[in-house]
Amino acid sequence: MYDLAVIGAGPAGVAAALAAADQGIGVVVIDEQQRPGGQIFRRPPVEFGATGAPSPAGYRWAGGLLAAAETHQRIQWLAGTTAFGVFPERVDGAAAFSIALAAPDGSRRIRARRLLIATGAYDLPVAFPGWTLPGVMMAGAVQGFLKSQRLLVAKRFVLAGSHPLLLVVAEQLRSAGADIAEVAFARGLPGLGEAVRAVPAVPGHVGLFAETAASVARLVAAGVRISTRTIVTAAEGDGALTAATLAPVDRAWRKRGTPRTVQTDALVVGYGFQPSTELARQLDCTLRWDSPKGGWVVEHDETMATSIPGVYVAGEPTGVAGAEQSRAEGRLAGLGIAADLASADGRTGATASERALLDARRGVRAARRFSRVVERMFEPNRAALLALATPATTVCRCEVVSRRTIEDVLDSNPHFGTASAVKLECRSGMGPCQGRYCETAVAGIVAARRHRRVDEVGRFAAHVPVKPVPLSAYAALGEDPMEP
Repeated sequence: MYDLAVIGAGPAGVAAALAAADQGIGVVVIDEQQRPGGQIFRRPPVEFGATGAPSPAGYRWAGGLLAAAETHQRIQWLAGTTAFGVFPERVDGAAAFSIALAAPDGSRRIRARRLLIATGAYDLPVAFPGWTLPGVMMAGAVQGFLKSQRLLVAKRFVLAGSHPLLLVVAEQLRSAGADIAEVAFARGLPGLGEAVRAVPAVPGHVGLFAETAASVARLVAAGVRISTRTIVTAAEGDGALTAATLAPVDRAWRKRGTPRTVQTDALVVGYGFQPSTELARQLDCTLRWDSPKGGWVVEHDETMATSIPGVYVAGEPTGVAGAEQSRAEGRLAGLGIAADLASADGRTGATASERALLDARRGVRAARRFSRVVERMFEPNRAALLALATPATTVCRCEVVSRRTIEDVLDSNPHFGTASAVKLECRSGMGPCQGRYCETAVAGIVAARRHRRVDEVGRFAAHVPVKPVPLSAYAALGEDPMEP
């Protein structure tokens, strides 16, 4: 049995694994990608000839962190592997966790005494007419193709959203040879008041701000049109995307003026991100709704421990806050887990000192100064985004459920007041994505129709498997866990 299983090899998971391993803890790291780094530090396959770890602008520590973790003797890597279920157990009277895994070479179960959920985040889905057309993609997906496969998914692009990553992605696409027809930014440029409030975020993040500013400057120099207070209202095409409809909006993102059509092969949508909390939900960890942090986030204490004993969390599942905070939270979680295990074993002297833990907590607090500013400045206007979906718009793409269907269900069942009730009645959220694409819209529709807050409407439950896996993967559930 492993001492610690880390699910997710982004900055949080890698930092936690390294911190725990340095304290003598045996660690296994599980990740769906072939190489550690997560989405932000995603790398092409070694077959491409790029073997070095990245150190992008603003994150000069990334290369050293990944290199140290990849060569650590106490860290085992399970790459290309999906954790599709986690189950609490008792082993010799002590808490443990069984983790069901699916990989190209088959399925298996492993067991660990402690579990760290560092599963990152995914793009915030936005439903609008035509959003299910081939050619409409999320910013993170387009960037992932560029980073991991050096692949342009189209030639001509329109990018629409409100998150600053959209500008970075636009410049990466342009540098790779794409034709950027337009970047439509829903919000305006930061005013003087916002600039003053952003001052606390500057120390330690000059490189990151400089990278974003440089991206904008290169886009402008290349003649790319960057439209502020402009939102995408529809994707057009017969079987595939051919054009995007853009409309001017006011400060509240309400449409005003005349929409216009821009011809394009691909529409890249980037209004933000939401935490990946499925495994935490499956374990019944306490969650809370926090819109600026991305939606439903996992509650934790000062050591990153969740409400379920033995389960820890770090990185974006605690709130979408960026790589710097993810790394800081991961280090704190790794040290906290090492101290927890040492205490359970009655060991002293082999754990992190209080000074190290205090230093890790200071690192988290410093990183939060930056993340709070970004959250405040770029929180998506959820009501305005929800308003983009017309009655005929497909909200749940897996089960092909329209907004009209959901509203009809609510009108016909006045006692329905939760997202889960709607899910059970019309199957929204029961498809392969398990609600990752539609939960936000479904909950928003219920909240608006019932005049309730989203946290009152609730969320979908997470079931096994939390991600699509072959039916054969279920065989692992009946087999004995594999030992390290």
